[in-house]
Amino acid sequence: QMQLVESGGGSAQPGGSLRLSCLMTETVFVSMAWYRQAPGKERELVASISRGVTPTFYADSAKGRSTISRDDAKNLVYLQMNTLNPEDTSVYYCNKASGHMYPWGQGTQVTVSS
Repeated sequence: QMQLVESGGGSAQPGGSLRLSCLMTETVFVSMAWYRQAPGKERELVASISRGVTPTFYADSAKGRSTISRDDAKNLVYLQMNTLNPEDTSVYYCNKASGHMYPWGQGTQVTVSS
């Protein structure tokens, strides 16, 4: 069964950067995405990326500040986040971009504060 292992979160100051990684235990042939969930809020899509020729999608909150990428040879999906602000504080998860989701991983906590 697929397992998703997110890492790379941590504490950052406003304006800082973090690079999140998602290791997939099986090769995937579908679009993958990063999501986030802040306390008391619903999980929301941050960015998604297709396989192959890689069109990408970014939520308005991520546009211009984030870059999603994938290394299918290593079963990895990345999210580079720049110019972080306190509103980015959330637990970040990766999963399919659509359809029946894989079991959710534990996520990686991102905390942005001064």
